[in-house]
Amino acid sequence: MKTITSRDNAQYKELVKLAGNAATRRKLGRTLLDGVHLCQSYLQLRGLPEQCIVSESALQHGEVMDIIGQLEARHGQVLALPDSLFKAISQVEHGVGVMFSIATPERSVSGPLAVNAVLLDGVQDPGNMGSILRSAAAAGIKQVYCSAGSAYCWSPKVLRAAMGAHFVLDIYENVDLAELVRNARVSTLATSGYATQRLYDVDLRQPVAWLFGHEGQGVADDLLSLATHQVVIPHLGQVESLNVAACAAVCFFEQVRQNQV
Repeated sequence: MKTITSRDNAQYKELVKLAGNAATRRKLGRTLLDGVHLCQSYLQLRGLPEQCIVSESALQHGEVMDIIGQLEARHGQVLALPDSLFKAISQVEHGVGVMFSIATPERSVSGPLAVNAVLLDGVQDPGNMGSILRSAAAAGIKQVYCSAGSAYCWSPKVLRAAMGAHFVLDIYENVDLAELVRNARVSTLATSGYATQRLYDVDLRQPVAWLFGHEGQGVADDLLSLATHQVVIPHLGQVESLNVAACAAVCFFEQVRQNQV
């Protein structure tokens, strides 16, 4: 275990930039997983991180010591920081004091859509993005494709909202969704408040690609016109529409329900 005590240390300065700057995360191809749950999930599902960073006080915490024990047994790197230095790079209030530095995977689309998938057109809120990823993973969906302009999936806020879903999903970013839809071998279902076909009237017992759009503008018109189906979720009460993350969860689990009947 290595210890850093100075804010002027070059390695610590890089961690500060990684924690607070999205451009740095993209440039370096790395991000931070903050908190026990994310670290445990990564160890279980993906393996060793580039580095584990812990606060001095966390060295008394049972779950953190278990994580460190697993890392040391597999020759993983552990960096200890005074609590004051750790708090400067953590975005979690009242956290335990452990995070992983990991490489962010870069994937290129290699073929036409042929399995259940989620297509996100300009979903910009990190909380919505993370919730959609979490619901997709819970529903057994494996592939997520995001257009340019969508929230960066590997940002700390999206990671926290997704609660480990990243580690069981194949996530593609900056994707040309129109080309993906045109070449798809499965039906594409786009949600729209103006659609006349109800979600519950569509046969979802085969793989489909779900298409969700920007929180305010919805799915772009050109993509909407390419979709096999435009569907609406009927709702009661005087609200204009569902939140996009809630909408996605309803769609995913209607498909789960149909496949379990």
